Amino acid sequence: MSRSHAPIDTYLLRVLVALVAERSVSRVAVRMNQSQPAISTALRRLREVFADPILVRERSGMVPTERALQLRDRARGALLEIDRMLSGPEQFEPASSAMTFHLALPDYLAMSFLADVTTRFRAEAPHARLVVHPLSVTYDYERALAQGELDIVIGNWPQPPDRLHLSLLLEDDLMCLMGRNNPLAAKGAMTMERYIAARHVVPTPYAASQRGVVETHLATLRQTREACIAVPYFTVAPHLLVGTDLVFTTARHFAMQFVDTLPLVAVPAPQGFPRMRFYQLWHDRSQHEPAHRWLRGILAAVASGLARPDAAPADARAA
Repeated sequence: MSRSHAPIDTYLLRVLVALVAERSVSRVAVRMNQSQPAISTALRRLREVFADPILVRERSGMVPTERALQLRDRARGALLEIDRMLSGPEQFEPASSAMTFHLALPDYLAMSFLADVTTRFRAEAPHARLVVHPLSVTYDYERALAQGELDIVIGNWPQPPDRLHLSLLLEDDLMCLMGRNNPLAAKGAMTMERYIAARHVVPTPYAASQRGVVETHLATLRQTREACIAVPYFTVAPHLLVGTDLVFTTARHFAMQFVDTLPLVAVPAPQGFPRMRFYQLWHDRSQHEPAHRWLRGILAAVASGLARPDAAPADARAA
């Protein structure tokens, strides 16, 4: 079939993707710098080619049909491959790039991590943008990675999804963070029995399908801990420990930043607890993209310095 007789081309595919996203002919016209009649004509052509309304009217406005949603996903994949074919030899120049990168991570990494990433990012790619997204139990990060809404997710789940690419960022010891006057702050006081009996501050889950490192380990021992306080942000937890009997279990590098600024002590978790592993995850669509390899390299370089042991033990530093 010649190109002149092809039922659809890249222009129509781009209009299709935009219509499903915007749900408005006028907004698509603005987005694509086209006239409204041109987009209306393209919509009629899409309806003819796929024998589907694409958009239908409801009380809340225009909504895509189920068929349109399916076509949108396939169109995105096809356009991505076509763009790759037309882009010529793969290359990436950070100094001149104006790309926007999307990174998702909870706040369980030390604040210095994102600060150092930002410093490196700005120094190497001053015209690029980095958008940081929060993770929550309702956010489908796997779908976001697959559809290009995210480029990288940083996680520490014991069993990361095997459908995604993964690279280890760092491994760190688990520490028990608590107020200086907590009886468990004494050297050698934190045994497994006392850990189970203690009152804990715990983070709310960041993924519905994943259990945290501590809960996973305790489950293997057929044990549970008493979660007295549950918080959605790691950075809130240390402030709740001051003057209380509460314990917060976290990575060494995260704990030590608060030992330096609050009247807190960090002691090693009871013997047998695993180390906490942090890794970056990405979809196969960006596996070989030079720009994304560059960003993954920055994350890996910054993370490599996070878990370096301190010169003195954590509980000694806090004394």
